[in-house]
Amino acid sequence: MPAYEELISFLVKNIVTKPEDVEVTSKRSENGVVKVMIRTAPEDIGRVIGKRGVTINAIRYIAKASSIKPNEKVEVDLLEE
Repeated sequence: MPAYEELISFLVKNIVTKPEDVEVTSKRSENGVVKVMIRTAPEDIGRVIGKRGVTINAIRYIAKASSIKPNEKVEVDLLEE
């Protein structure tokens, strides 16, 4: 699981203007889905989402493509404070 956190943290920190405010956590649910949560500064949320959600969808795609186990599901959520 930390591998997902490291990968997504690297991607997001290179997109935002305040990389020190990026916090990425993950947990595995009862049904085996790995849920990765991203918190960032409020002014950087738009950068992470991107136009029409293109950037966050690309981050989700990369996370899903990097799943180690064949049937492992990864969900990426952007949390607002």
